[in-house]
Amino acid sequence: MRASRILKMLMMLQTHEKVTAAELADACETSIRTVYRDIEALSAIGVPVYSEQGVQGGYRLLQGYRTRLNGLSAKEAETLFLAGLSGPAQKMGIDTLLADAQLKLKAALPENIRPEIDRLQSRFLLDAPNWFFDDEQVTFLPTLMTAVLEQRLITMRYQSWKGEIQRQIQPLGIVLKGGQWYLQAMVDNDIRTYRISRIESLALLDETFERPKDFNLAAFWQDSLRRMETIQFPIIAEVRLTPLGLKIMKYVCSSYVLKQATIEPMDDSGWHRVKLPVSESVHGCAELLRFGAELEVIAPPELRLAMEELVSSLAMLYH
Repeated sequence: MRASRILKMLMMLQTHEKVTAAELADACETSIRTVYRDIEALSAIGVPVYSEQGVQGGYRLLQGYRTRLNGLSAKEAETLFLAGLSGPAQKMGIDTLLADAQLKLKAALPENIRPEIDRLQSRFLLDAPNWFFDDEQVTFLPTLMTAVLEQRLITMRYQSWKGEIQRQIQPLGIVLKGGQWYLQAMVDNDIRTYRISRIESLALLDETFERPKDFNLAAFWQDSLRRMETIQFPIIAEVRLTPLGLKIMKYVCSSYVLKQATIEPMDDSGWHRVKLPVSESVHGCAELLRFGAELEVIAPPELRLAMEELVSSLAMLYH
């Protein structure tokens, strides 16, 4: 246990310029007092680790020091190869680099682990795009990766739902969600999300920009998802559902709708009263029509009226 912990500390020191005792203790799930003892143990075996005192202090390795010891267990090595997604890597233009890196990693592993790597890669596949959707064409993805990493401005021609726009933006991050690629970028002191497949043209500029110090890509993306869900489903519909309609809900409603829905017990007529978020006007009606005769809209009145008009027009069409 201690050897594994000390190795983890060494890996952290190698991958960070400076690490505090509190950070080491948190990462290794141990006490700061134990960290002090383990640091002394590293020094005793010849690892050049130095401490800096003060508020900005911490531990660091002698500049240029590296150990060839990787300490990978069989399961950790398998996980790294499983994370090598050829599809997304090809889109990003790094599929050759990924293959080379995996080859070098495999060569460095003990011989008894290598057959397990081959077995793992032959039995697991990630197919990122959703069912019945073609893989997105993201021609400019490699260029955008360069812009994000080098903090360079770009100008782009973009096809939004309002029409074509021309923008100069500061690219902050790239996200792959459900087979679709998104760019997070700063525009006029506002961070916005762009669908990369809708970029019509793009130019990488020499001018650089300062990345916001408080920007966290993962946190921003989660906040964006919550905002989009609220915008996409602004109406709370009150409906009646048959028992079959309740079963249909699991297959046609998003996880957000299912989490927000409130379902009452079956009444004497054999129906359930349900409140659930839906989209506005035509889109909301289209969503509810997927339930067929297993659903009746009760409120709000404007949504019920819209459903009545839509159902009437369908009846006229098929009369």
